[in-house]
Amino acid sequence: MSKLELSFSGYVCAPYLHTDISAKLKQLWTKSKNIEKLFFVTGTFSSESKPYFDNPSNHYLLAKFKDSVLISNDLSKYNQEKTSFVFNIKDELFHRAVDGDTNFISVYYMEYDTNDEDYQEIANLFLKKIKIEKSGFGNMVTYCLTPPKFTFPYSESIIVIEVGSEQSHQSMKKYCDQTRRDANRKGLTMTNLLSFSILDKLK
Repeated sequence: MSKLELSFSGYVCAPYLHTDISAKLKQLWTKSKNIEKLFFVTGTFSSESKPYFDNPSNHYLLAKFKDSVLISNDLSKYNQEKTSFVFNIKDELFHRAVDGDTNFISVYYMEYDTNDEDYQEIANLFLKKIKIEKSGFGNMVTYCLTPPKFTFPYSESIIVIEVGSEQSHQSMKKYCDQTRRDANRKGLTMTNLLSFSILDKLK
């Protein structure tokens, strides 16, 4: 009997390398009913996460998807030399309307075992930040033709926040950095993994 693969909604980030594979993946996701939103973004890794992912790309396709099983199939078919990331959202905290379109998405990880009370405290903190449009907890899966030198040890403790504003990407990065510092002051050690500045909405 085959193992049942659980499905989640979430975000997928694939390097845009101006290759035939990148072009086909863009075309696929533009037409796919599984893709709710599709962006062209710049990805910035934190100094803490760079040692684990030493083959970053400057630009990525970032999509919000409904079914992670379909995304897994897509990335298995269109795997690349640089790493693709899937952030499965297992527990969505909230989704609300904010002033301005989504223009920045930041991904964090927790460096220690987190319980329900910790997540609730993080959720309460995020709710006070009026520019955070959406947030959720989950895990990360990566795809790459070249195996990483080091295994990223915090894949099961991922936090994603989606920020909506008309302000600059630099301002939104500072906003997210301040949110992380506020959490850390409460003893909730959130570390930035990767941030996406949205350059263009493709879908």
